[in-house]
Formats: sequence, structure tokens, C-alpha cells
Amino acid sequence: MVFNSLTFVVFFACVLALHSLPLPWTTRKINLLVASYLFYAAWNPPFVILLWISTVVDWWAAKKLVTVQGAPARRAWMLLSVIANLGMLGYFKYGEFLAQNFATLMSSVGVAWQPPQLDIVLPVGISFYTFATMSYTLDVYLRRAAPARNFLDYALFVTFFPHLVAGPILRPTELVPQFESPRRADANMLCFGLALMTLGLFQKVVLADGFLAGPVEKVYDGMKIPGMLDAWIATLAFGGQIFCDFAGYSTTAIGAAMCLGFAMPDNFRFPYAAIGFSDFWRRWHITLSAWLRDYLYIPLGGNRHGETRTYMALMATMLLGGLWHGASWTFVVWGGLHGSYLAGERFLRARFATLRPSSAQLFALGVLTFLFVHVAWVFFRAHTFGGAWRVLSGMVAANADAVPILPAIEIVTTVVIVAGIVAAHAFMRTRTLESVLATVPTPVLSGAWALLAFAIVIEQGSGNAFIYFQF
Repeated sequence: MVFNSLTFVVFFACVLALHSLPLPWTTRKINLLVASYLFYAAWNPPFVILLWISTVVDWWAAKKLVTVQGAPARRAWMLLSVIANLGMLGYFKYGEFLAQNFATLMSSVGVAWQPPQLDIVLPVGISFYTFATMSYTLDVYLRRAAPARNFLDYALFVTFFPHLVAGPILRPTELVPQFESPRRADANMLCFGLALMTLGLFQKVVLADGFLAGPVEKVYDGMKIPGMLDAWIATLAFGGQIFCDFAGYSTTAIGAAMCLGFAMPDNFRFPYAAIGFSDFWRRWHITLSAWLRDYLYIPLGGNRHGETRTYMALMATMLLGGLWHGASWTFVVWGGLHGSYLAGERFLRARFATLRPSSAQLFALGVLTFLFVHVAWVFFRAHTFGGAWRVLSGMVAANADAVPILPAIEIVTTVVIVAGIVAAHAFMRTRTLESVLATVPTPVLSGAWALLAFAIVIEQGSGNAFIYFQF
């Protein structure tokens, strides 16, 4: 079940109606839990078993981490949780990838080995809920949080349908305490939540699917050699598409939770207005960035053991972050590029610590950040290194046999939409959506809301799944 479907509209209306009934709080939480399982089972019912395994293992591991005595015993329970979660993630997401690469390695040394056809189906959202549940036991192990007081609250945290399949990646401390007392949205929360859902679906259905997906598919999935204009337009379109797709999902998820009376953290903060790559990662997929920082970068040493160790930790974190996005070496290269960007930025900051850049210099840094981020997007979108090289060659006008691919209308539309996204991000860079909306007259807000809803309806999209569902 995807947010951009009539099925979800009916499902959410039923959930909202049940949640609004004057029922005991425990009953309403059970309703939400059952609804969340139904939401997930709509893709592939047997995969609900994986949710149950992850939930039960981490629940008991966290309880034992509090009651057992001695570091070895606590470490054993922590490792049980980590191995169970990463084991499922490793098999379902990376099983075929590892088998194929092992076969390639054996072939390079003269050993012919054909990996078995595993035909593994990737459970939707497994990367997201695995990270969420792992943070629970890791925080208890590190004594940064106490276990949930009851199993129902923890199970609901794991399966809560707004964040289940594509984030935001929540920590138990952000959501479990909200389940302890009755929650119901007031009129203002309900209106703002529905408005956020409309905005998120507009980004996904109208912008990402309706306008930006076409140019991307024609260049990246077609067989024609792109020239400079087509390569850049398609890459800019993908930058806009993946933002509108993923930020659209997060905005819809946050809005859905708000309609039910719950708060979830922002996952995007106008990233295309970033000045520098560390600033970009403070604005892009914020909950993943924080997870990688707290559970990978800092345990690997962070910036506490000298420059060399810091650069190694930074690169390892971003390489693994790239691999988290998909079982492909192109994702690893994407992560490696961002690791290199962050390392280079850190090196330059240390050498020019006393420099106070002017407004013009900050603008130039923002433009460079935007361009380098989009160069990295090529590896994120391309299915193969050959495909990535074909687009990169086009971007630097190195494709001598290039042919025109995109019609003029798609070029103009892409430029207008991407320019609008960047302009909006620049305007909102130091602002919040709530503070800006508070200054807009109610009739204007109502009219804009109606226009967004109308655009969603007339687009009549095909209900395409969100890009990050595959991760």
C-alpha cells in the first residue's frame, strides 16, 4: 500500500475514524498496531513474520541488557540483537549481491563457480525498520535509554505505519514516550497534518512522477548517447525527482502521524540551499545522517583520534551509508564521493579556519555544493558504471556521437521546476515552514491548499511506489 493510492485514502480514513472514537487508550493503540500490520501486509503478508522476529528479539534483548550482570553477558545480548537484525538484512538485501561478487572473485583466480539462483524478494522498508529496532537495543546497551515499559508500546513503535517503510528513521525515545498517554489531534493539528499530507503528495505525484520522472528515464534508462544538455537536464531532473519523492514521503508521513496526534522529526530541511557538504547532510535525510553519526562514525573514532583516523571513519561511514541504499557498487561509489567531499571540506576548513567568506563567496560555495551533489547523483541513479560514464561523459561534452533525446518542453519544464525548488530552498534556508505559514493570510493558504489537491487529482498518476521503498 502506497500513500499515493486510493486504497491508502480509504485505509487512512478508517484508521483516523477508529482513533477518534471514545475508546480506552490501550484499545486505540491495538487498533493502530493492527492497522500498521495490515498496511505492511498489503505488499507481501509473509514478510510480517520478519517484523515479528525483529520486534520480539529486540524486546527480549533489551530486557536482558538491564537484568543480566557483567559486561560479557550484556555484550552477548547486544550481539544477539545486532546479528539477528543484520542477518535478516544481509540475507534479503545483500544475499545475491554477495554471491555474485564471490563468483566474480573466484573467477578472477581461475575457479569456476556459479552462484545458485536465490530469487530473493526484498522486503519493503527492511533497511528502515532494521535501523530503528537496532537503535533500541544499542541505546539500552550504551545506557542512553531505558527499555520500553510494555511490549505493546514497543511493538507499535516498530510497526507504526507512517514511518515503517521509508522513514523517518525514529529512535524509540522519540516515539515510545508518546504512546504512554492518550493522544488525539486537535483541530489545528488535524488541519496542519492534512495540509502536510497534501504537500507531500503534490511533491510525489505531480512533481516527481508527473514532470521529472520522464526526462530521467529517457536519458538514464534509454540506449541513446546523451549530449551535454540532455545529460545535465536529466541529472538535474533526477535531483529534483528524488528530493520530491523522498521528502514528499517524509512530509506525508509526518502529516499522517500528526493527524493521529503524534509528532515525528523533520527528515529534510531544504537541502539544495546547503553551503558545504556537512551542511547538506544536516539537511538531507536527517534521521539517517544522525543514525550513521551516532552508531557508525562515533564508534569508529569520530574526530577524537587525530586527522587520519577521522578521515578513515568518515570515509567508512559514507561507504557503508552508500551500501545501505542498495546492493550495488554504484551506491558504494556514491557514498565514497560524499565521503571524499566531506573529507576535502574538513581539510579545507582546517587550513582556512580564520577565513570569513563574503556573501558572494558563500553563494559560490552553495553553487559548487549543488553541482557536486548532482555529479554524485549520477552514480545513485545509473544502474551500471557504463551507464554512469555515458551520462558523465555527456555532462562534460565528451560524447562525440551524442544525439538529441529530450524534447524542448521537457527541458523547459525541468529547468523551471528545479529552479523553483532551489529558489524555495534558498528562501527557506533559515526559516521553518510553520513560521512562514503563520504570516500568510488564511484565504491564501486555503486557496493554495485547494490548488495542490486539485493538481494531485487531475494528475491521475499510476500510483508509482516511492523511490526509497527499494532501499
